[in-house]
Amino acid sequence: MDDLAPHAARLRALPPSCGPVRLIAVDGHAGSGKSTFAGRLAAALGDAPVLHLDDLATHEELFAWTGRLHGQVTGPLSRGETAHYAPYDWTARAFGPARALEPAPVILIEGVGAGRSALRPLLARLLWMDLGAEESWERGRRRDGPALRSFWDGWVAAETAHFSADPSRPWADALVRQLPQGYEWRKGPLRER
Repeated sequence: MDDLAPHAARLRALPPSCGPVRLIAVDGHAGSGKSTFAGRLAAALGDAPVLHLDDLATHEELFAWTGRLHGQVTGPLSRGETAHYAPYDWTARAFGPARALEPAPVILIEGVGAGRSALRPLLARLLWMDLGAEESWERGRRRDGPALRSFWDGWVAAETAHFSADPSRPWADALVRQLPQGYEWRKGPLRER
């Protein structure tokens, strides 16, 4: 389906899940198209804010960002307050100046592990980009080029370990697959139970 408007309308109609906010997670393997999809869905939602988990992860803590997310983002949002988080600069290897994230009717959280168990109670919906690991990783490697080959080798091992310990796909409300034109949305495993 090319038109995201009906899906956006359904997401906007959900009850708030984190204070006044409907948190929508976009999870999937690295290279599966999460960022592109989140950007398009955000536009369909009237320019909803998108929090990229790459801004909370670091070289040393690829998946150990839960505390930062709760302390800097979901904690304040759950109280109806403006969140302030310091995005990580992957080139400088340091956190940069803080950014504000105002409570909004819908906020998208995009990144590998966005549907982790520690975050699921705060989510209005979990969307999984339904592209297999190997195909996703190949796309990511092509996108990033040979300069990041060693990073990808470490990433694949870390992502595999993360999803083995804390899988997101079984908890997805919808499986989203990129088509040549638009996206196909299917009922996720959580909705099939």
